[in-house]
Amino acid sequence: MTKPTKTVAQLSARARALLFALVVTAGILNLVDRQIISVLKPTIATDLGWSDDDYGTLAAWFQGGAAFAFLFTGWIVDKLGVKWANPIGVAAWSIAAMAHGWARSMTEFVMIRVSLGATEAMGTPTGIKTIASVLPKNWRSSGFGATNAANSIGAILAPLAIPGVALLVGWRGTFVAAGALGLVWAAVWLVATRRVTFSPPRPVETDTAPLAEYGPILRNRQTWAIAVAKILSDATWWLLLFWLPDFFHRQYGLTGVALGVPLAIAYGGAAVGSLLGGGVSTRLLSLGYSVNAVRKGILLVAALCVLPIPLVLYAGNYAVTIGLMALTLAAHQAFSTNLFALIADVVPQDKLGQVTAFGSFSGNVGGMVIAKVAGLVLTAGLGYLPLFLFASVSYLLAVGWIQLLLPRLRPIEAR
Repeated sequence: MTKPTKTVAQLSARARALLFALVVTAGILNLVDRQIISVLKPTIATDLGWSDDDYGTLAAWFQGGAAFAFLFTGWIVDKLGVKWANPIGVAAWSIAAMAHGWARSMTEFVMIRVSLGATEAMGTPTGIKTIASVLPKNWRSSGFGATNAANSIGAILAPLAIPGVALLVGWRGTFVAAGALGLVWAAVWLVATRRVTFSPPRPVETDTAPLAEYGPILRNRQTWAIAVAKILSDATWWLLLFWLPDFFHRQYGLTGVALGVPLAIAYGGAAVGSLLGGGVSTRLLSLGYSVNAVRKGILLVAALCVLPIPLVLYAGNYAVTIGLMALTLAAHQAFSTNLFALIADVVPQDKLGQVTAFGSFSGNVGGMVIAKVAGLVLTAGLGYLPLFLFASVSYLLAVGWIQLLLPRLRPIEAR
């Protein structure tokens, strides 16, 4: 006798925890697949005769592919639903990762990196939509925080694991092995959800944004509140990801292995910020504080924590500098966690993937712009001060923009 299907609301806590664990694991696989080429760059460059310019070209194509794809992946996720978007997305980027193992020419690598960036763009809208479906309302902030924290921890651990695998199977085999893990993940997801339906809860209209009037996402202020906030906040995030090693080299003369300690501590701060940003908001919501007060309050506190970042140029103390950078990355992840949770608060389920993807596209655009601007500023001999001054106020500008467009947050759905 065939067992009846269950809705997500009817699942046991254990079953929900399994699905959430799979979402977190998918995020780690996403990060590992994109990091293999950077961790193994010296080996691959020697083997294939790449210059630094060639590697930079591949990096640019990857991010461009991801940014462009974000314009479409949200719509795809909303149409497929999380039951099918998850395995299709993970399988697609896993196949793209495996393809690296057979690439020979620069043209082939460019095509594959664009494919990997485009398919990995399924990860963010699918993950946000899945967490919003699987976890109860008051636990979603913790869910987003745990996902961000796992990605941060993955950024620390991946450089340790990838070289070991490469020693056993070579750099080409490493790509294939990582992709194969993704295909296994897709199979596990299909088994775990074979009798589960992910129908969204019935929406309830509110004073600020009735579902029937939400319409195309670009006509709504919720979308633009999130998009501009992502541009401003992600610009600082990408600035630090691209240029933090160079800053430590210029400021303290660190190179090679010596960079590992400050970078590890900084990413550790990011992980802590993710967990705190999610955990504190979950606790406050469970105590009865409004979504408006919790989300905006935590966003404001995180923004204030970034204000001191220009002081790293004058600290004159290695430990203080690392501490301030860790605080900045922690603040970003707390900010990001609650910004993603805010999307789930104010956007209806059938638009959630689209708005998340458009926000991620906007964040990638901010990252591309700041990367170019930073290069121009440093080439002009102006140093990091103008960049860190922008970073110090970018989050406050994002909070102000959200307050301007959404003076009061009210959940659009009854969860």
